[in-house]
Amino acid sequence: MNRLLVCLKATRAPFLTATAVPVVLGSVMAWRKTGVFNWLFFWFTFLGIALIHIGTNLANDYFDHKTGNDDINTTPTPFSGGSRVIQNKEMSAVGVLYFALVCFSLGSLVGLYLNFLIGTNVVLGLGLFGVLLAFFYTAFPIKIGYRGFGELIVGFCFGPLTVLGAYYVQAKELSILPVIAAIPVGILVLLILYINEFPDYFADKQVNKNTIVVLLGKDKAVYLYYVFFAVIYVFTALAIVLKVLPIFCLPVFFTVPLALKAARNLRKNFENIPHLLFSNAATIKLHLIIGIILSLGFVLDRVIKG
Repeated sequence: MNRLLVCLKATRAPFLTATAVPVVLGSVMAWRKTGVFNWLFFWFTFLGIALIHIGTNLANDYFDHKTGNDDINTTPTPFSGGSRVIQNKEMSAVGVLYFALVCFSLGSLVGLYLNFLIGTNVVLGLGLFGVLLAFFYTAFPIKIGYRGFGELIVGFCFGPLTVLGAYYVQAKELSILPVIAAIPVGILVLLILYINEFPDYFADKQVNKNTIVVLLGKDKAVYLYYVFFAVIYVFTALAIVLKVLPIFCLPVFFTVPLALKAARNLRKNFENIPHLLFSNAATIKLHLIIGIILSLGFVLDRVIKG
């Protein structure tokens, strides 16, 4: 049982909401358009992407250990600094790598099976692209997350790429609509990673992990957090006006007070990690709430308008 709990801890399962939200959004967008919802395809899509997500978390733990990043991090939190299973001697580094490769392999097999069921190679193409980005986020020699644009790649993968993939599995067609509608969700995932970089700042800087927070410095990076949230709400408003998002997505704006509270707390406590954790948790909560509202917006649009 203890071994099982360690494995569960290594997966960082609570962060799988970052997978669930875009999969649900893409799937209900397809249902809004076609009126057909394939539950088997939905669960296969979620399972495959969740396994790739878990593999990414595990690979990050392994490669951040190899660079010394997590080992010298003296300020880990429940949201940042990795799972710590290697640092706490709960699992060997090689064991974590093997676990990652198993998850990547299983996720890829699920994707290949979906690709076979659908009968085209779109899922294969999207999936292969996603797996490569996921593995090389911290893997040598590319190390995307160390080069100043890792946050954008994460936002893209858990926003437009995943939403488009989930949409295609259900609708059997590619469309620009899910890509555009996914932008707020993608930015929110980016922000989850972004705010988690504040506690990791000194460790990241020592190993030349050039996150945006490291490149800007913590004091300047605070204001970019405000900018990202402004983009989310302005984009959502424009998308509703232009009918890219249904009118039923308007409740997104009820989350503005929580976003402002998270941003103000970051500005006040970016050097005080225990007090900063409210903003880390609030960012995750905002991603989940806004993702649910957007998904429900498409559901209501189909139910009410037909």
